[in-house]
Formats: sequence, C-alpha cells, structure tokens
Amino acid sequence: MQTEEIVNRVATSGLISFDLEELYHPGERVLYDIKDNLFMGMILKEKDFREFLKTHDWAQYTGKNVAIICSEDAIVPTWAYMLLAIQLEPYANAVVFGDLSALEDKLFSDAINKINAEEFRGKKVVVKGCSKFPVPISAYVKITTILKPVAQSLMFGEPCSTVPLYKKPKV
Repeated sequence: MQTEEIVNRVATSGLISFDLEELYHPGERVLYDIKDNLFMGMILKEKDFREFLKTHDWAQYTGKNVAIICSEDAIVPTWAYMLLAIQLEPYANAVVFGDLSALEDKLFSDAINKINAEEFRGKKVVVKGCSKFPVPISAYVKITTILKPVAQSLMFGEPCSTVPLYKKPKV
C-alpha cells in the first residue's frame, strides 16, 4: 500500500494573514464622565470647573486611553470638553469625545492609518476574524478600504476557511 504525501495547501497558497488584533492598544481604557463636575447634576459652573482643572491630578491618566462623556441630561458647553482635552493630552495616549466604543474605534483607526498598504500590493490577503480582544467592526471596514485598492484579493476568516470578499479583475 502506497501512502500519499500530505501537502499543506494553505502554506503554499501565498495567502497573507492580517490580524487586526495585533493593532489592539494595550493601554487601559478610562471613561471620564463630566457629570461629576456638574453643580446639582445640572449645571457646569465655570469658576468651579476651572478650579477643579487646576487641582485635579491629571498624571493619573498617563498612558491611558480616555473617553469623555456626560451621562446626565445637562447642557455642557463645548469649551468644557475642550478644557478637559487640554488637561488630558499631555498624559493620555488618546482622548476622544464619546463612549468606550468610540474610543476603541479611534484606537484602531489610528493604528490602521500607520499601515503601509504598499506592502500588500498584488497579494492575497486574509483578514482574520477571530480574536481574543474586541475588534470593532469599524476596524474591519477601514482595513477593507485600505487594502482593496492594492491587494490582488481580499478574504475574511482563517487561511484554511475564508469568505471571499474581493478579487481584482484581470486586465
């Protein structure tokens, strides 16, 4: 009885696996709720807020990723969020207005913007779908728009089981 040699077709396929999880920023995510600065949960007093900004320990946000929100139904002037951003910027890795989901979108967007798409020119790329860290759908959409113009083909999943997304037409 003759045995056939087992060939790893995935290894010889020329597929490049792109794992968005590798772009996950490890810094802590923090939600700063400006409601804690409101007088009676309704009004932001400029004098009190400016005093808070001077005395608060902003260094505690060093290397952290901060999302700024107001969870109360209060009218907060735009400049208040701007002042918070000014205080956080020297310390925090990232500062966004919005919830933790908006923060995650920004972190992945920033990381994807640093990718050199030319490295994928003419390649068959599989964007991995499984990850240990939460990868927002916005990251999958953004990487698609960056890779589609340069890649020969674009797929989703794992190299052994892919969903075809795009194949450059033959000219």
